[in-house]
Amino acid sequence: MDTEERGGAAASPAAAAPAGTSPANASRAGEWQGGGARTGARIPRQLWVEEPAIRRRMPDPVRTAAVRAVLIMSLTIIQAMVAFLCTLAGSWLAFPMVLSSVAGTVVATWSVLDVWVTRQVWNQRNGVVSVPSSTARRMRRERRAARRAARSRARGEARIRRRGEGRLSRA
Repeated sequence: MDTEERGGAAASPAAAAPAGTSPANASRAGEWQGGGARTGARIPRQLWVEEPAIRRRMPDPVRTAAVRAVLIMSLTIIQAMVAFLCTLAGSWLAFPMVLSSVAGTVVATWSVLDVWVTRQVWNQRNGVVSVPSSTARRMRRERRAARRAARSRARGEARIRRRGEGRLSRA
């Protein structure tokens, strides 16, 4: 766009906004560009803005245990609410629902403990990798070094065996 063309374009967002749009809304939303009414150019606002994750993703076993616990807890809350409403209504279903709500509370508590135990087991088996000097990384490094040394020893022994094959004497 040349300087002459810019001079002919609308200078304010109010003039560039279509009829029915207030100048404050047009400038705040950033949807309309100067000269947008004349050219029909519209800059769409994004509906979804990708942001980097603040925390790392939970390990799969921990996440499945957490989802299971949330489902069980929500079902238990619904069951307790139904038991309460049946009690208010004086229904014969109130007593069995109260008993099942108590059992559901026990199961929900167990499922929350399962999430905690699963998380502890995961951390114990795989180590905490949030700190660079963690014990798990050091142990993994030592295991890798031991594997490398074993492979190089096996290669060396195979090389020695191959050198001696096919000959009766070295002379």
